[in-house]
Amino acid sequence: MAAASTLLRLPSRSAPNSQDPVPRVYPSLLARPTRRRLLRAASCSPSPPPPSAPLDFPLLPFPPAEVLIPSECKTLHLYEARYLALLEEVQKLDLGALVSIRGLCRVNIKNLLQMEPYLRGDISPMMDKFSGGTELGMRISKLREGMCNLHSLQMKLKVPEDEPLQTNIKSSLLWSEKEIFEDYDNEFIPGLPERLSFAAYQSVSGMSDAELLTLQKYKIKAMDLTDTLERINSGIEYVEHNIGMIAARLAIQNI
Repeated sequence: MAAASTLLRLPSRSAPNSQDPVPRVYPSLLARPTRRRLLRAASCSPSPPPPSAPLDFPLLPFPPAEVLIPSECKTLHLYEARYLALLEEVQKLDLGALVSIRGLCRVNIKNLLQMEPYLRGDISPMMDKFSGGTELGMRISKLREGMCNLHSLQMKLKVPEDEPLQTNIKSSLLWSEKEIFEDYDNEFIPGLPERLSFAAYQSVSGMSDAELLTLQKYKIKAMDLTDTLERINSGIEYVEHNIGMIAARLAIQNI
């Protein structure tokens, strides 16, 4: 598999492919240029930008049903040439390539610069309003505790052998608590409370279609919020809901 954070490169301009449909613009992913003109994936949301100069980035669009939130990891199967041209260090297949990406932060797309052969636009990072104090620290501790408990319960479930040993919730928690983010501009790195506030919204083993729809609603709400404490409280609510769901499955499993 590819690395957790996808490396992307800026391709040279080429003639548009008339057979490729023009994608609808659902800003869910961005990429950041590095010294080697490489890009890393990050999640975004259409909200007012902070006061910073916009940057010119390639954009990889997703529909709302596939929104990628900060801290979330997802594996994509890309096969269109215009998107493959953006990527490096991917697992090549007979048709297209597999690439693993992780959301970094939300951004505001200020202006679309081109549609073909791939989307490109001016973006600015979007961060939460400042929210601190004792209450925030206490709620962060409660969220961490709930996420760890949910991970422990999931590990007790009987799941298919091909599922990873590390749960999505644990993976996002570990990433969110990182102290060093190499190859990123600091302005695109949310603070620890904001990173943790997104980490709770992850799928768990054996979710039904209705449960996945509920998760999607929580994720969209989380992307729209600009108050860290409010998102953390919503995350605690969602984690506690999943703990109850997994506990019920374990009880049935042990009968």
